[in-house]
Amino acid sequence: MTAPVFLAEPGALDALAAGDAYLLDGTEGRHAGVVQRKSVGERVDVVDCAGVRVVGEVESVGAEGVHLRVREVVREPAPAPALVLVQALAKGDRDEMAIEAATEVGADGVVPWQAERSIVVWRGDRAAKSRARWLGTVRTAAKQARRAHVPEVALALDSGALARRTREVVAAGGAVLVLHEEATTPIAAAAVPAAGTTAEVLVVVGPEGGISARELDALVDAGAQPVLLGPHVLRTSTAGPVALALLAQSLGRWSGA
Repeated sequence: MTAPVFLAEPGALDALAAGDAYLLDGTEGRHAGVVQRKSVGERVDVVDCAGVRVVGEVESVGAEGVHLRVREVVREPAPAPALVLVQALAKGDRDEMAIEAATEVGADGVVPWQAERSIVVWRGDRAAKSRARWLGTVRTAAKQARRAHVPEVALALDSGALARRTREVVAAGGAVLVLHEEATTPIAAAAVPAAGTTAEVLVVVGPEGGISARELDALVDAGAQPVLLGPHVLRTSTAGPVALALLAQSLGRWSGA
């Protein structure tokens, strides 16, 4: 069974080496010591959300937190190309369900998309609160999946901004795949950067009402590829994670599993 993962901030673990002492304190320390009741001798991993993993062993548990002895420091490179889910805002928390599962299967980033047919609208205070909720969702999902990297959550884009982002990604050697039920190219046949390439692959998922013809035309004009995920129409909460899982497999990310 793999060790539980607790989060530190990026850069907080950079100076550590095998043999050092480390105090897991704050909310994460309370969760390890009080909720999970970690005991002396147990393994605990601490990650900095940016690829550094500290493999620690519990030496003591106190009111101030969990004292660890560092056994190993592992630096996990970011996968390449990066897989980014562009998730249309959806009602009933289906968008959050999508980014949660996407994080568990290996998404490197998520982009909230204010699509034309999105019923949910992010404006003002609601936008800030909703993005904060997404940030919490991906952090929790990354812990669940024992990941050392936590996906970045971008600011929300409208359809015009997404078309511009698409043009930039394609110009840099990346790919943008738009999941669409009327596409004729299977996702397995889409042109994507080879494994190890420093680029992005964006997977665009529309809202419950689908992607409008105007949005699809603008994305295709910018270089996006409409792709068919499979013979069935999936919900907005499941289409993205399934697509990312297929891409992760084809890029060899899961070859060691």
